[in-house]
Amino acid sequence: MPDFQRSWVWEEERIMSLIASVSRGFPMGALMSLKSKIDTGVVFAYRPIEGTPVVAQTKPEQLLLDGQQRMTSLYQSCMRRQVVSTITAKKRLIKRWFYIDMMKAMNSEADRESAIFAVPEDRKLKENFDKDIVLNLSSPELEYEQLMYPLNQAFSTDPWMQGFWNYWNTKGESGKIEVFFRFKNEVLNSFSEYQVPVIALGADTSHEAVCLVFEKVNTGGKSLDAFELLTAMYAAQGHKLRDDWLGDEKADNPDRRLGIQKRLANYGRAAGQVQGVLANVASTDFLQAIALLHTKELRLAAIADPSKKESDWPAVRATRQSLLDLPLAAYKKYSNAVQFGFERAAKFLRQQQIHRVGDLPYQTQLVPLAAIFAEIGDKAEHATNNDKIARWYWCGVFGELYGSTVESRFSKDILEMPVWLDGGAEPSTVADGVLRAERLLTMRSRLSAAYKGLQALLLRQGAIDFRSGQTFDQTIFFDEGVDIHHIFPKDWCEKQSPKLPASLYDSVVNKTPLGYRTNRIIGGVAPSSYLEKLENGKAGPNGQIIEPPIEKAALATYLKSHCIPVPELYANDFDGFMKARQKLLLDLVARTTGNAVFANTEAVDEGDEIPASMAQDSGLELIEAD
Repeated sequence: MPDFQRSWVWEEERIMSLIASVSRGFPMGALMSLKSKIDTGVVFAYRPIEGTPVVAQTKPEQLLLDGQQRMTSLYQSCMRRQVVSTITAKKRLIKRWFYIDMMKAMNSEADRESAIFAVPEDRKLKENFDKDIVLNLSSPELEYEQLMYPLNQAFSTDPWMQGFWNYWNTKGESGKIEVFFRFKNEVLNSFSEYQVPVIALGADTSHEAVCLVFEKVNTGGKSLDAFELLTAMYAAQGHKLRDDWLGDEKADNPDRRLGIQKRLANYGRAAGQVQGVLANVASTDFLQAIALLHTKELRLAAIADPSKKESDWPAVRATRQSLLDLPLAAYKKYSNAVQFGFERAAKFLRQQQIHRVGDLPYQTQLVPLAAIFAEIGDKAEHATNNDKIARWYWCGVFGELYGSTVESRFSKDILEMPVWLDGGAEPSTVADGVLRAERLLTMRSRLSAAYKGLQALLLRQGAIDFRSGQTFDQTIFFDEGVDIHHIFPKDWCEKQSPKLPASLYDSVVNKTPLGYRTNRIIGGVAPSSYLEKLENGKAGPNGQIIEPPIEKAALATYLKSHCIPVPELYANDFDGFMKARQKLLLDLVARTTGNAVFANTEAVDEGDEIPASMAQDSGLELIEAD
């Protein structure tokens, strides 16, 4: 590939989705290449596809302009015999082997994506904080026994097949080889027979043209999603879905001219702000909320039909397929209600002190939140219901439940939450929303939903600005430029002997929301020094008061509103501060979620922090206010 290509950073979920498409022979889009000028030398600097052996790294005949992510994903997961380095939905670096469940893959009623899965480097899937092994594939014999095929042998099936046959023949079940042959014919052959169209640009293509094409296919362009496909299907029925979402300039109705996307992005935004908290709601998010309500309606109708068996009840879904199956009539039926649901969600988020789209813990959680508000309507105005929804929301944030495989969580939410609001059983998300105590020390950036959630929670409980003594309502929040800042300043931490580790002083335990001017007063000095400055105030050259003095007792109250241990801060006791504040923050989370915090000193998050340079290459957001 040309050396200006970005590094390979696909998430494991996207890799599995791609594998599922190839295994069914579905098109994955064309590749685009540029023929090299072999006689006169390669015009662009180049590097090999990531993970290829040295023997393959020869002078290229073609450079891959578009399709690097797909080709690297398929090569590493389906051909290379080494573990794949990828990232989780939480943007953590991990290593994975990819497998396909043979029996699920041959079940025509099952979603193919459900048959594709990944396991850690030791090939063991674990639960209960890694205490229980639920699937062990650490040897070929265990793969044979459980009919789990390693996908990195998709193009070289004979050795595994021979071992499979020997294993079952020894056990007296030679008939199992027929299962493998059926699996090979129905699934594995799709890999070796798969055809990919390639658009090949000629060697004489100008540099300007190559740069323009690369920009279009890698930055300006986007993959074909369910919204695009649904737009085409609805157009055949005379409905312009794109005009609904993006607006119709020729429409007489002003809302129709603006479009749903802009109406949501503008809804509830603060004065002077360009966007509201719904600015990043995607067309597929909107359709998913509608799909949840539509498929729930179908399921409830089936349950009420005495002629229907439980096995015939349709599932509540918000998957890609459910969007493609969404009838135009269902879209029209629920569109207005879902728009109301998203608008009500924005109001709810402001009540939770989440004012900017960048401070939103989970974009994904907006989907079930909007669907719930769309269904319950005016019930959302009652304080008891609003409190329950708030508890559900924060359980989702601090349990970190909306990072991956979220569709099944959405389905549970839309089924269980309305029942709970009417006095029924507690929903799964509330029961599952447990924060691990040691997790606080590993939250260091806005890539973590719980990191952002904790700052909002401090504002929600009435955090007071150190300098002004004001709580951060929406006006103060924007006027004072509130953001997340260090309590023990970074400069001070780095000047200590021995130097304090960044992994500690950058953690959320040492951060809190503060106004811009307050953070300027804090600067890079010891806490005792900036606290003294706040107590003494500041006078101008003519004796006029610039910053009035703050009584020590009042300042202590301000600090406590941030869950800050006051004696430790005045004493510059970093270690004592970190231990005491961690406990105070955990108590705040426990009170909010209604769930006891799980303390496990042995469990740690899998993988390493993604380096800032890699996160930037991936288009990830890394924002630090200091």
